[in-house]
Amino acid sequence: MLIPLDYYRILGLPIQATAEQLQQAHRDRTLQLPRREYSEVAIVARKQLIDEACAVLSDSDGRKAYDVSFLAKTYDRESEAAMAAKQRSKTSTGPATVLQDAGETVAAESKALDAAPDPHTPSIEIDDNQFVGALLVLQELGEYELVQKLGRPYLNNGSIAIDEGRFGDPQLVRPDIVLTVALACLELGREQWQQGQYQNAAKSLDAGQELLLRESLFPSVRGEMQTDIYKLRPYNILELLSLPEEKVSERRQGLQILREMLEERGGIDGSGDDRSGLGIEDFLRFVQQLRKHLTSSEQQTLFEAEAGRPSAVATYLSVYTLLAQGFAARQPSMIRRAKLMLMQLGRRQDVHLEKAVCSLLLGQTEEASRSLELSSEKEPLAFIREHSQDSPDLLPGLCLYAEHWLQEEVFPHFRDLANQPVSLKDYFADPKVQAYLEALPSDAETANEWVVVQPRSGKPQGKLQPPGDRPPAPPLPPAAKQAASSLTLTPVPTDSSSAASAPKYQATAAGIGAGAAAVSLPTATAGRPAASTSKPRRSPSSSRRSGAIGQGLTGSFADRARTLGSQISAQVKSLPPNKLALLVVAAVLSLLILWLILSLFLSALQALSGPSLEGEQARVSLDAPPIEIPALAPAPEPGAPAPAPVSGAMTEEGAKQIVQDWLSAKAAALGPNHAVEELQKVLTEPALSRWQLMADAQQKNNAHQRYVHKLEVKGVKTNPTNPDRAEVEAQVSEKAETFDRDQLVTSRDENLRIRYDLIRQDGQWRIMDWQVMK
Repeated sequence: MLIPLDYYRILGLPIQATAEQLQQAHRDRTLQLPRREYSEVAIVARKQLIDEACAVLSDSDGRKAYDVSFLAKTYDRESEAAMAAKQRSKTSTGPATVLQDAGETVAAESKALDAAPDPHTPSIEIDDNQFVGALLVLQELGEYELVQKLGRPYLNNGSIAIDEGRFGDPQLVRPDIVLTVALACLELGREQWQQGQYQNAAKSLDAGQELLLRESLFPSVRGEMQTDIYKLRPYNILELLSLPEEKVSERRQGLQILREMLEERGGIDGSGDDRSGLGIEDFLRFVQQLRKHLTSSEQQTLFEAEAGRPSAVATYLSVYTLLAQGFAARQPSMIRRAKLMLMQLGRRQDVHLEKAVCSLLLGQTEEASRSLELSSEKEPLAFIREHSQDSPDLLPGLCLYAEHWLQEEVFPHFRDLANQPVSLKDYFADPKVQAYLEALPSDAETANEWVVVQPRSGKPQGKLQPPGDRPPAPPLPPAAKQAASSLTLTPVPTDSSSAASAPKYQATAAGIGAGAAAVSLPTATAGRPAASTSKPRRSPSSSRRSGAIGQGLTGSFADRARTLGSQISAQVKSLPPNKLALLVVAAVLSLLILWLILSLFLSALQALSGPSLEGEQARVSLDAPPIEIPALAPAPEPGAPAPAPVSGAMTEEGAKQIVQDWLSAKAAALGPNHAVEELQKVLTEPALSRWQLMADAQQKNNAHQRYVHKLEVKGVKTNPTNPDRAEVEAQVSEKAETFDRDQLVTSRDENLRIRYDLIRQDGQWRIMDWQVMK
């Protein structure tokens, strides 16, 4: 049979190579053995081709004859291609005809290639038993697509060439062909990864993994592919989500992969292992990169679901999304939702500046002023005060700050809002906004919703940060400098404030800023990304946000701010005060404060006199606990006799024994005795290596776990095309206690639905992997 190879390529030499180079190349190629998974048949066939190439090229007469044939095929092909192009240019009558002729020519060439090898491509004649060796040589030369084209047809269900022994012993030849095609998929995927073709790389790796799963061969190679697939996921997500919005299915696929990663990590700021190689900080920056490719509705759906874990980072991103959507769509109800979500963060974070913006957009001017007084953001406050001169309050500067904050730091992170202008004048002039704000309760009625964090002294602590570090804001266009004569606000001015306080808290979610450097994702060959050096948005040492804005907002811009603030203040002060309502509110507040003081005084007296017991008391004996406390089952000893392994056809009883053996082996390997050898009795690759590393790490760290398991098998499914493969679905209840140097650290109680992938090796069923379904 003909194979598209030539002797020079087999040895890796140019046609001008000398006799000494020829011998050296032969020695090098002979010493470079392929992977250990190949059979002796493939290694011998490969060496025969290398020896044959060296023998032909070492003989001077034979080399001359070969060179003539080799060069003739090369130059004949080039001359024929030139003549064909010239003939097409003579007979063409227009662009449409040229395109049609070219398509017909390509189709004809494709059919010819399918029928026989291209006569103008250098090729050699090989024996059928050398076919595996030729595929191996092509794979080593990087001809990955050609390897798949030549090898895959013989692996289809309809092909009988291998089973008939055409290429040698089927028991040896078939695994060799499977391995060569799978390795071609692996290397092609890595090559496409390096070229930035992430979706194609994922398809190549999936194709290779599917082939190995179907054939139930080479779990170590499959483990390599799975590792690359996990590390490729961030790249694939970025490529899919950056597609146009018309590519609905592709973008949905990207969002689905992202949700899978979030589930494995346990949230945006979770510490779970999704095997992508990204740490917590790097994953936060990866999410920040994604935001500009997502629409506001996509971000709302994603981050609101994540905020329910709960997640402080997701809650803060949800606030941004609701603010952006509410302002752009003129829906203050969404801004009110953002304000309520900020209340959750307000117990531990200094988010008073964001609260002030929300209150301003809701027409609650006094609430906005109180939030500004509580904020410790020095530079934004300095900017707001600077542009509120000649005004009795800070509203002019706050209006100016809010407008530019939305325009420069919020909207650019939404695909559908990046180019949309921001105008407070247009927002407050909208009839829907005015109607909603008129129906809102007064500041006094909403003041008790806030939990106040007292201003911090000294250096501010780290906090969850909105996107920042943006370049200086350019001056507004002339049209934006007009006075906001139509601006209408309808707050009810009252005098109330909340006095609750909460402890200070320092978050660990730095790096959400828009100015953060792009995350260095893992490559096809490198594992962990480099640590990012991005700085928090708000810190005394970083003055790029408000400082830069302050430098760019001078002259007529400051005049506009004062004019805008004066109009807001005038409209607020012109509203007639309701004295009766004010007296009622003040009386209610006074009674509440008096009741609170009395309650605290009585509680203090009761604490000094000791607690009192009332009613019938429980009878507790000192020599026995009130209720029976179940003890954790000890891990099985390494020498304890184990049940006989399951080897026959898979049944529900056998499946239960296998899963129970795995749970016992897990308890032994991670238990106080660290019986790691128990894992290899029930697991196989890729799960075996993963759990052996985990057990060794716990042993080195002098940590162990104790388990109590309950198992119920829900279903057993044997692969109809491969009787050595099966799936077991089980409900597993797991109680675990983690000990560090014999000290209890954590405990958990989980009820999981798990699907186990089983394979029969050497007559014994083993677990190769599993997936938690819910």
